[in-house]
Amino acid sequence: MASPGKKAYPLRIDPALWEALQRLAARDLRSVNAEIEFLLREGLARRGVKINGDGAGRESGEP
Repeated sequence: MASPGKKAYPLRIDPALWEALQRLAARDLRSVNAEIEFLLREGLARRGVKINGDGAGRESGEP
């Protein structure tokens, strides 16, 4: 179940990619879900996309 304020989204993912995410999450002491969110935020930051800190996941300046 999603936490309050979080959007639930079913994700279909290649099994090999899932296994790599599990290993990375374990190494970083995170859940796979937290690892995916971390990697998404990191990827967006590399592209210059700013996310509001309120957890809403909207780009800065977006209504």
